[in-house]
Amino acid sequence: MARALGGVSYGEAAAASGLPAEAFAAALAGLPGMGPARLSAILRAERAAPAWGRICGGTGWRDADVVAALGSRSDALMARWRRAATEIDPAAVWRTIVDEGIGVAVIGSAGYPPALAADIEPPGVVFHRGSPDVVTGARVAVVGTRQCSSTGAAIAWELGRDLAAAGVAVVSGLASGIDAAGHRGALAAMGQAAGAPPIGVVGSGLDVVYPRGQAELWRAVASQGVLLSEAPLGARPERWRFPARNRIIAALADLVVVVESHRTGGSMHTVDEADRRGIDVMAVPGSVRAPASTGTNGLLAEGRVPVCSADDVLVALGLRPAGRRPRAETRPRPDPDDIPVLDAVGWQPASLDQIGVRTGRVLAILAPALDRLCESGWVARRGGWYERVAGGTP
Repeated sequence: MARALGGVSYGEAAAASGLPAEAFAAALAGLPGMGPARLSAILRAERAAPAWGRICGGTGWRDADVVAALGSRSDALMARWRRAATEIDPAAVWRTIVDEGIGVAVIGSAGYPPALAADIEPPGVVFHRGSPDVVTGARVAVVGTRQCSSTGAAIAWELGRDLAAAGVAVVSGLASGIDAAGHRGALAAMGQAAGAPPIGVVGSGLDVVYPRGQAELWRAVASQGVLLSEAPLGARPERWRFPARNRIIAALADLVVVVESHRTGGSMHTVDEADRRGIDVMAVPGSVRAPASTGTNGLLAEGRVPVCSADDVLVALGLRPAGRRPRAETRPRPDPDDIPVLDAVGWQPASLDQIGVRTGRVLAILAPALDRLCESGWVARRGGWYERVAGGTP
């Protein structure tokens, strides 16, 4: 094993830094050429801190999955990563994430969305604004073209509104056109009643709004639901990130609805990803003269089930029209005095001192409350860090 100064291994130095694993996972995600497949393979083979130390020390992996993910030029890639790592301070990366109010979930951790953990291509790390707790219950992806018709946008808006009102979370990529219309409809349902929170998946860092005109929608989705990305902060909306994003949209969905689509494009790629996962795809019929409906009409010609209203989607999900799938909470409700502590823990790994500052409680009162929350399954303790576990609302 490579050694740092003083005879201490780079892995040992990283692990002893006092930073949570999420800090090193975020630093790994920011390395040049660190795509989703490589990051996932590395984090499945090794914890984030030792993996970062391995890169700093220039020591390669022997794990077969990692070797395959790094490819034939792994030596050159490792040398590139080692050089880049000298310019990246995981502590500074972590401070920026905390200052931005962004959460980080590493595959295998308590806060990682279960819907993604079982996927065939799970992200190694997920960054989020808002509450990952909303990734539960029935979920439908509403996708389509950016160059949609006014009729298509209206249909997507109505589907988003009616599905959310029925307790079905709407998933989309927050692109202009159909995606945005579906989420605006879902948000409208939340304004009128207790609608299901929206789930957005984007193809850039959560601090890089794309398209720029979607900033208000990004804020609304993060405020009312959750915004997810596997891209590190500062990541630009590079072309390759959108097919990668589409696989996450498909993975999060119980069903995919295409409202309007050309024969090729992002929404049809999402269809392909849904097919790979055995997820049903439905389509809204369109005019045979409308270019924006050539893809959806083609899906119908293949035998996909048509969608004329949200009721068709609810029936396909096994729900009654205008019905609601209950979200049962099996954990015991926290003691009322412990709820402020739970809120203070939040979705980021937090130290005992940080939670004490947030609550204003002394250790003698705080520690037993955290013990109770851990025992009842609301909080996970890892080393000296506490993190709320994704689940229901107390």
